[in-house]
Amino acid sequence: MKVAVLGGGHGCYAAAADLSEQGHEVRLWRRDTAQLQPLLDRPVMTLKDEAGERDIPIAKVCADIGEAIAGADLVLIPSPAIAQTDIARVMALHLTDGQVVFLPPGTFGSFIMSEIVRGTGNKADVSWAETGTLPWLARKHGDTVINITTRATRLPTGVYPARNTDHALEVIGKVFPSVERCEDALSGALMNAGPIIHPPLIMMNAGPLEHFPAWDIHNEGTQPSVRAVTTQLDNERMRIREALGYGAPHFPLSDHYENDQWMYGDRSSHSKLVKSGDWREKIDLHEHRYMREDTMLGLAFFASVADWAGVDAPVTKGLLAIAGAIVGEDLRQGQRTLASLGLDTMSREQLQEMLHAGRA
Repeated sequence: MKVAVLGGGHGCYAAAADLSEQGHEVRLWRRDTAQLQPLLDRPVMTLKDEAGERDIPIAKVCADIGEAIAGADLVLIPSPAIAQTDIARVMALHLTDGQVVFLPPGTFGSFIMSEIVRGTGNKADVSWAETGTLPWLARKHGDTVINITTRATRLPTGVYPARNTDHALEVIGKVFPSVERCEDALSGALMNAGPIIHPPLIMMNAGPLEHFPAWDIHNEGTQPSVRAVTTQLDNERMRIREALGYGAPHFPLSDHYENDQWMYGDRSSHSKLVKSGDWREKIDLHEHRYMREDTMLGLAFFASVADWAGVDAPVTKGLLAIAGAIVGEDLRQGQRTLASLGLDTMSREQLQEMLHAGRA
């Protein structure tokens, strides 16, 4: 299958190498041409995982986004949600009928990116899909080297507009057989694990993160009190889903630590993450994507949906308030709340109809 991979982060490089090795025709694009230059000079990535280390040729490395998207069956964007609006603007003119755009994960970016593309005048019938996590736990080990610690085994995915779900999941399933159906894009957005796992870990480890040169929030930072807060936060997410009528499974994050039912399957995935050492790092509490993406966008989105659905979410709002104190902003009025998206005045019936049919 022809797959365009847009972005230059850990997930994007994991996608390019892993999907190329599986036999797909991958076109990799990133905005920063200087950072892309090593792959433009030699379109080969070194993939490291449990099977060892090997070089993987990439079919096409592109400085032009149009070249990457042209003719692609699947447009894959494993970039942080903070990059979605910029990517949507530069990709808008190149999308055509029938293409599927997949955001792993999305933070409701499926709706937001679609609105940006529509705003440019492009009325192509594009399917926008989002899931709950990256398909890989991965970190770069160099300009052209990617280390994959583990791969997802379940990818609960919602599609916008939901009327295109069958088509979108058929296309995505040819690349990611682990894809599972969610009711719509909002259901898929409420599967996003990032705003559940990362805000407690960075806020409750703020002291050591600022004191030590490097700190592993998934090892030293995942202590019983932190887990307790994470569990209560996740319970609020699941109550939101239930209040909106979304069915199980809700993929409780506790499964990641306790059994093989979560998105990465094997219960050893957490220990593999810790053992790799790739997550022992310096996290800037003002600039890291755990704050900018998972908290300021993702957690604020969850809080706004909770208010709209009439669900009490004290842990969600408490963590958002603490994050706001750290960065010096009122995060309740963020860029990705239902109010900022103009959706908070809709009834549930109106929103569900729009999520199914898309904008007229």
